[in-house]
Amino acid sequence: MRARVRGGAAGAALIGLLAAGCGGGGGDAPPDGTGTASGGFPVTVGGCAGAVTTFAAPARRIVTDDAASLELLLRLGAGDRVIGTGFPAGTRALTGALGEAARRVEVLSEGGIPKERLLASGADLHVSTFGPPEGAGSGGGGGDVPTAAEFEAVGIQRVQLRSTACPEDADGADGPVTDLSAVEADVTALGAVTGTSARARQLVAGMRAEVAAARKVVAASGRARPTYFFFDYDAGTRQPVAVCNRQVAHAVITLAGARNLFAGCDGTHERVGWEDVIAGDPEWIQLGVRHRGGAAADREAFDEAERWLRTNPATRGLAAVEERRFVRVGSEATTIAGVGNAHTVRRIAEILHGDGGRGANGGGRP
Repeated sequence: MRARVRGGAAGAALIGLLAAGCGGGGGDAPPDGTGTASGGFPVTVGGCAGAVTTFAAPARRIVTDDAASLELLLRLGAGDRVIGTGFPAGTRALTGALGEAARRVEVLSEGGIPKERLLASGADLHVSTFGPPEGAGSGGGGGDVPTAAEFEAVGIQRVQLRSTACPEDADGADGPVTDLSAVEADVTALGAVTGTSARARQLVAGMRAEVAAARKVVAASGRARPTYFFFDYDAGTRQPVAVCNRQVAHAVITLAGARNLFAGCDGTHERVGWEDVIAGDPEWIQLGVRHRGGAAADREAFDEAERWLRTNPATRGLAAVEERRFVRVGSEATTIAGVGNAHTVRRIAEILHGDGGRGANGGGRP
């Protein structure tokens, strides 16, 4: 039995750029804010539900609502301007200079930032990865979102990553999401409002290079596109939550040379029954677990998700489970918009269509 799910912590959307330069790029950005300032101001970007925001100058004091938008700002070289964040858990997967820079950012809340604390933060920009429009109640899993008037009263402008916050509003979102153009638009828009457009172009170019490499792997293999189930283990096992055709994960799966088992549901997520998964008999299953704070803890989480599938009466008979055709790639880089989406495309393509697709365990085990 299916039950439609709207929104939630896994919903993802990109910012649509209305008036700013377009982008390209790759690699880790300097975490000290040395991204090249370029592009003229004022800059205008679009948000959810038709919202439009104009920036007269680059944002200088930024609060992010979670680790995904914080990571994007770090990669753009605007990390030194981030004065606070919510939902910081995802940053624990960042290593090197990016990880060190992320840990220096003040944590305003382990979940959604309380409205009062956000409004009193002293920020001039709030970057939102998830959540409803201003004044629409709980956003990103916690806290009331201030109204547009409340943001304006304290001098905070807002940018929403429309590819995750409201994918139905993203530019060109008139059907299933099959590429990363909406994510690229968000990266480009963030670069525009922070004066780091040159770095944004580099990041987008890097994403495109990763996707191009994945396509070569898929084309060279000559294999048919296998059916693929993203098992969101952390969303619950009693009734699985499937990623649908407007979620960024659908684009990741498609670009990696697979067929999303639930491509037929029009939306971002849908509650399905295990009978639906069994009927679809996926050839590959991604163990979608969220970061646990370290490599060892992440491995244990993957092991736990695999054990569940191998011991659960409803799933242990699936061919993919019996033959251990599992993909061990985490949830965040698959379902939340960011530069890492392109790398995930390449990793999955190499597992399914490279040497990893020929042996037991599918090459998906670290």
